[in-house]
Amino acid sequence: MSQLYVFRRTALLLTTGFALVLASCAEPQDENLKPSFSIPLVYDSVGYQFHSQPLKPFIDQWAVLTQEVKNGNQGGVYVSEESLNAAFTQGPFSLQSVTTPYYQSRLLAQNNGYFAELSKSSGSYFNPFSRNWEGGVYNSLLFDEYGLETGQLIEKGLYGATLYNYALSLTEGNLTPATADQLLFLFGADPMFYNSDNTTFYANADRRMAAYAAQRDNGSGTGLYSQTRQEFIKLKAALNEGEDYNAYRDEALAAIKLNWEKINAATVIHNLHEAVLRLNSGDLNDAQRSEVMHLISEAAGFLHGWRTIEGRHKKITDGQIDELLELLNVPYDRSAAVYRFVTNPGEELPKLMEAVGKIQGIYGFTNEEVESFRRNYVADQGR
Repeated sequence: MSQLYVFRRTALLLTTGFALVLASCAEPQDENLKPSFSIPLVYDSVGYQFHSQPLKPFIDQWAVLTQEVKNGNQGGVYVSEESLNAAFTQGPFSLQSVTTPYYQSRLLAQNNGYFAELSKSSGSYFNPFSRNWEGGVYNSLLFDEYGLETGQLIEKGLYGATLYNYALSLTEGNLTPATADQLLFLFGADPMFYNSDNTTFYANADRRMAAYAAQRDNGSGTGLYSQTRQEFIKLKAALNEGEDYNAYRDEALAAIKLNWEKINAATVIHNLHEAVLRLNSGDLNDAQRSEVMHLISEAAGFLHGWRTIEGRHKKITDGQIDELLELLNVPYDRSAAVYRFVTNPGEELPKLMEAVGKIQGIYGFTNEEVESFRRNYVADQGR
């Protein structure tokens, strides 16, 4: 046997072996290959109470701020800017620490921040047809001089700028089964997923965004609440299984974020439907006018809180948010004019339906879905 033959045979064996090694190493890295995965029927609640416990001071502090805001709805009651600032920046859990920098500036700005504006309007009275210098209480709700219920910009704005923003922060870095439990807690659902915010029936009824999800879900098993429930079950199961199931984890997390945002948008549509319904009812009394301005202010709060959330975490753009706020007469960079919806309804009402159409286009809602968002299914179905 010649030395040349031995050399060639050895080289061939080495090359073949090296190729086999490369093939065996490359195969698990193929992203298209995912392990089989049977999604459970129920959420794995083991550890939920323990994992969610550290987040309860956050919700407690939120309640402190919300109550301080609502104190202003009482005629003649003054709410100080300092008390609002303290409820936001201090306490066992600083809400400021998990709020977007942009919305912090809108809340805390001296003279024209939301806290300052609410304080200036408190303790007085308001009428949209004879507006005073600083606003005040009108039919048990506190409005600024432009008919904007500043408390809704505070409370509902925090649903995006604080609650959703905080949830996003938990998804950065290493995700564990505890992460799923904490996201579920912030979303506001119990591991039993009651699909109801009725505390008469359920001690742990849905809260926060989950409550609005339940209201928009017809209970057929295909609505936004039901879809989100399925994705939370999938997320927890994938995290329990480990790294090989990261593709399922990422799919579930992306779906949860999108549904969270869609529920927010569906609730804005609901509010605008309700405002249009009242405006179309003919001559309005004080209670109806107050409710219209409340509904529009609440819708503006839900929208405005998502401004400057990173684009990779939301579908709507800041430019689209700005367009919608303009239609609601609550521009982000100028004084509001919400009062005009009740003093000049014929001219202003079409803006609300235009806003509904724009939101439908952004999220791809069907006409049937937009129509269904008129309903509060929890109340209608008595569940």
